[in-house]
Amino acid sequence: MTKSILLVGVGGQGTILASKLLTIGLMAAGYDVKMSEIHGMSQRGGSVSSQIRYGEKVESPVIEAGGADILVAFEKMEAMRWIDYLKLDGKVIVNDYEINSMPILSGKIDYPKGIIDELSSKAQTIVINAAGHAEQLGNSKVMNIILLGAIIKTMGLEHIDWEKIARENIKASLVDINLEAIKKGQVLF
Repeated sequence: MTKSILLVGVGGQGTILASKLLTIGLMAAGYDVKMSEIHGMSQRGGSVSSQIRYGEKVESPVIEAGGADILVAFEKMEAMRWIDYLKLDGKVIVNDYEINSMPILSGKIDYPKGIIDELSSKAQTIVINAAGHAEQLGNSKVMNIILLGAIIKTMGLEHIDWEKIARENIKASLVDINLEAIKKGQVLF
């Protein structure tokens, strides 16, 4: 059976790196994996999404509306933007984190209130303060890897050798902090 994971965020949050590590791990475990990325103005703080589908045989990398087993949002507003892609029985992992868009920064609109409550009314929602946990680990840039750890736990992928994947794909000086971040993400819920 094919599983579908949709990762969404804002450019600069490390959404693509988390997606690539997840894809490499799934392939190393013997799954057929298809991945597609959309970099919508990602270098300017625009929306970024990665669609990963894995299983015994995967025909397409594209997740249709209502097709994602799990939606992982690196930023709260992005979760709302993509919620229609989640299956009825799907799960949302949402980083309790806000990035103000240009209309918000310019004062034209306010950041929407009640996003977590609205998400929770639509799907089983796991809220993670990945930024706070990354700060506790001593590196705010591992927020994405904490969320990767949460994906690993939620999808039952602990059997994959994530330490090997990290050592082969992350700069040597950053491997240990990233391994701590994966472990942190697996125990947050």
